[in-house]
Amino acid sequence: MAKIRRNNFLDTVNDVFTDATKQGVLHLYADGDILTGRKISVNEKLLFHFGTTGYLGLEQDKRLKKAAAEAIYRYGTQFPLSKTYISHPLYRSLEEKVNQMYGHPIIITKNTSLGHMGVIPSAVSDQDAVILDHQVHWSVQSAAKTLKTRSVPIEMIRHNSLNMLEDKVKKLSSKYRKIWYMADGLYSMYGDEAPILELMELSNKYPQLHFYFDDVHGMSWTGKNGTGFIMSKLKELPDNVLLFGTLSKTFGASGSVLVCANKKRYNKIKTFGGPLTFSAQLEPASVAAAIASAEIHLSDEIYKLQQDLLTRINFFNSELAKTDLPLIKRNDSPVFYIGTGMPITGYNFVNRLMKEGFFVNLGIFPAVPIKNTGIRITISRHNQKKEIKALVEAMVHHFPKALADTFTNNDRVRKAFNLSKKPLHTAIEYESEALSVQTERSISSIEKSLWNSFFANHGVFDWNGLQFLEQTFSENQKPEENWEFYYFIIRDQLGKPVLATYFTYALWKEDMLAPASVSQNIENIRLKHPYHMTSYVLAMGSLFTEGSHLYLDNNHPMWQDAMHRLFKELEKLDDLLNPSMIVLRDFDNVEILNEFFHNHGYFKVSMPEAGMIENLQWTGVENYLSSLSSKSRRHFKNDIAPFEAHFEVEILNKVPSNQVEKFYMLFENVRKNNLGLNTFGFPKHMIQLMSASDEWEFIVLILKASFVDTRKDIPVGVMFCYKNEGKTYVPAFVGMDYNYAFNHQVYRQLLFQTVKRAGELGFKTIDFGLTAGFEKRKVGAEIREKSAYIQAKDNFSLELLEMMDANK
Repeated sequence: MAKIRRNNFLDTVNDVFTDATKQGVLHLYADGDILTGRKISVNEKLLFHFGTTGYLGLEQDKRLKKAAAEAIYRYGTQFPLSKTYISHPLYRSLEEKVNQMYGHPIIITKNTSLGHMGVIPSAVSDQDAVILDHQVHWSVQSAAKTLKTRSVPIEMIRHNSLNMLEDKVKKLSSKYRKIWYMADGLYSMYGDEAPILELMELSNKYPQLHFYFDDVHGMSWTGKNGTGFIMSKLKELPDNVLLFGTLSKTFGASGSVLVCANKKRYNKIKTFGGPLTFSAQLEPASVAAAIASAEIHLSDEIYKLQQDLLTRINFFNSELAKTDLPLIKRNDSPVFYIGTGMPITGYNFVNRLMKEGFFVNLGIFPAVPIKNTGIRITISRHNQKKEIKALVEAMVHHFPKALADTFTNNDRVRKAFNLSKKPLHTAIEYESEALSVQTERSISSIEKSLWNSFFANHGVFDWNGLQFLEQTFSENQKPEENWEFYYFIIRDQLGKPVLATYFTYALWKEDMLAPASVSQNIENIRLKHPYHMTSYVLAMGSLFTEGSHLYLDNNHPMWQDAMHRLFKELEKLDDLLNPSMIVLRDFDNVEILNEFFHNHGYFKVSMPEAGMIENLQWTGVENYLSSLSSKSRRHFKNDIAPFEAHFEVEILNKVPSNQVEKFYMLFENVRKNNLGLNTFGFPKHMIQLMSASDEWEFIVLILKASFVDTRKDIPVGVMFCYKNEGKTYVPAFVGMDYNYAFNHQVYRQLLFQTVKRAGELGFKTIDFGLTAGFEKRKVGAEIREKSAYIQAKDNFSLELLEMMDANK
């Protein structure tokens, strides 16, 4: 079974953040010796600040500053004891005032993330289930996932999808006591809202439905006493709602607040809430500042501040309405998001605005899907109308330039966010006239010698190999056995090829690269529903082939232009075919391509390791053994040589008609057993087409009668081998009888016989392809890490993501 070393989620985040840091838009330091809220200095350049989450500007209020300073002198910089033992003198006043704001029992926590870690495990019982909005804040998701250790089911729905939520509730309602839906009140990137009133109606229909809302971005700037977006909609907090607000961000101090109307639940959480019990309490300065802010919230002044901010928000909305900028959501909140689509466009746009004198935030994976990169602009009371207007003018000027710099256009950005087309009047789409693109639907339309000059030394995708694949995967009955082929050759102005590749559009199992345990569960469902969790994918190469499917002359000065032209062709196919994913695959870890793909909206996943023998010099077994490591020689003497006598080895160019069924069965045995690389089966007539081709041959292991109960010779293993035009021997697939495979070391014997046969034929290179790297290393193969880059669409399976997450 294939063992695949998959990328950790944090590896992908690290790659994306590293790229963004190189571009100068993340991990920055503010400089200067004073902050005013209106401006911020970065790299010794003073910028208008459109990135704060202190929307009311209270963090600069003199009353909060004075209270904080006095508290330090009176009580010290901290009060180093758990609140379980004793709270410092200012806490009682803060709790009373915040309680008065909400009219319900509250708990003050050190910060929101620790608050979630303390509250969620206390509030959710072992008899409950949890449903997460796909865009609920990371801190909520992280805390909720700790419940898995108690076997509490965690499911996920698409963002704000009420229909999907109701379907999940129906499914879970017969099994669990309470069903908790966890969401943000106001989402921190797009500034869009949870459908609060509709959710309350749903809970009236399903009394088991409870809510856990993180409303930190809705706090202070709206609602009675500044209690936030959720309370502005609910007026009164129901028993089935737990609400988190914040004392930082717009509140102007530090800490967060849990609001709970259910007294029994409140007492349970307060008595013992993990980090609420063991973590340090807020510093005296933070508590004092929060008291000063709470007093403002309890006065009529809060409504004047809210109105002052709303005036600025309305002005920004009116200025944006005059433009064609792709505003993702028109908000009455202080959070706005201008889409850029690709990360590299976002980097360019942010840098341009910084040079123009404006600081904005980059919205990037994992806060948003990688293809939904953009800039987050926040409006605060610090911002004056003249700089708001100047920011809009700068965006109108620089946005089309950022698009042109990164080889994209406004339509592509709008498509990434499912916005209606509204092209910029000043949009410029760069397309090099020095490059030409040849696109074909069949390899027969491409000159054989030209194609083989790119791919003759690779796998089963030289010219003859692709002709075989087109024959095999056409005019079949099953949908998964019919593929569409798309070929691309991109040339410079002199006609010299810069890039060549091919793609297939085919039905994939969505769990193809999932852990084997996940695939096994899905295969059990497919016994009754064979196309469960399957979708069409546009992929470089094909499910039949392995290896470097992309020819790219990266020494050519226009190689990046050529890649952009390829992406444009893929976008055309995306519009035409609407695949669930676009996959670029089988790359060695080439740093320059890694960064390029991330910048253009693809994220990296690890493929199974690939094995290759190069410079094979076969003059016999002894000479071959001398080329192996001492460990591999011991492996040969213990696990291969003693078993060679168990078999008769036949090399067949043609498969006897009475053996076709047997060969196909052996092949299917391995495919079905290899759930670590879970694919559909191939058409049975593939065997006949192989047999009719001069390029294919079959290494067959026939187990001698003396080792078989029936005392008859039987074929127990076959290697399906392709002889590439470039003199590469490709053992493309293996078939085995698992009744005998392990006792007679069938797979290891097939690997050795493959090396032996390739050497005898004079091949210098053997491309063993993906999986089983440990075994292939033992016969002398060099093992290489391979990666794929994926752009998943909204119609890709959330169910698979949930199952993979549950498997961790």
